[in-house]
Amino acid sequence: MSGILAGKRILVTGVITEASIAFHTARLAQEEGAEVILTGFGRVSLVERIAKRLPKPAPVIELDVQNQEQLDGLADKVREHLGEGVDLDGVVHSIAFGPQGAFNFLEGSWEDVGTAVHVSAYSLKALTMACLPVMPRGGSIVGLTFDAQFAWPKYDWMGVAKAALESTSRYLARDLGEKNVRCNLVSAGPIKSMAAKSIPGFEELADVWNHRAPIGWDLTDPEPAGRGVVALLSDWFPRTTGEIVHVDGGVHMMGA
Repeated sequence: MSGILAGKRILVTGVITEASIAFHTARLAQEEGAEVILTGFGRVSLVERIAKRLPKPAPVIELDVQNQEQLDGLADKVREHLGEGVDLDGVVHSIAFGPQGAFNFLEGSWEDVGTAVHVSAYSLKALTMACLPVMPRGGSIVGLTFDAQFAWPKYDWMGVAKAALESTSRYLARDLGEKNVRCNLVSAGPIKSMAAKSIPGFEELADVWNHRAPIGWDLTDPEPAGRGVVALLSDWFPRTTGEIVHVDGGVHMMGA
């Protein structure tokens, strides 16, 4: 099969519904020639049902990024699906979570904040290290962020967690370059996904895009962000690492 990911094997996390960027990334990756493996947390059967809506079958591995035992066993699980001697070429980190307390900046407890940072930022390092044994020739790690250079309405400690994610990506790019591993992020605009429903005041946050995106932004269309992820997974950016590519309709560059 032809395509910019022809012959590549990609692990995609975070597929929960068809409305997610992760689902469209997996779909586009398959359409571009990749073999895709998914991970699921908690409701693995739900992920397996959603996986049937992809163009081709995709196995699902259970993975809780806060569970070190599952992280330690991830490489072996990947090998079970790829076969011995077959390497992984790319990993998509589409994982974020914050308890409700993390969306109140002044009142948020460390317990809630710590969970948000662990799941949303530290997990990028944890996932990457878990996959390195099946990436001996290197490859591409691509994560999803929400522009952390600003203090957004209602986002609060999740914004801090995203800032930690962006810094984590840069340090991974620094330390893994010698292993030929690139680590980049796509900073996407807001999408009406299941994750968005857990953000109090999401509509107020998303409304910024209705007025400030010079090229426009569709809150119901995850595909542009998915295309950005697929591009970074490909060999078209062989010396790009530690970068944040904005796929947000241009909001990131607008002044007051």
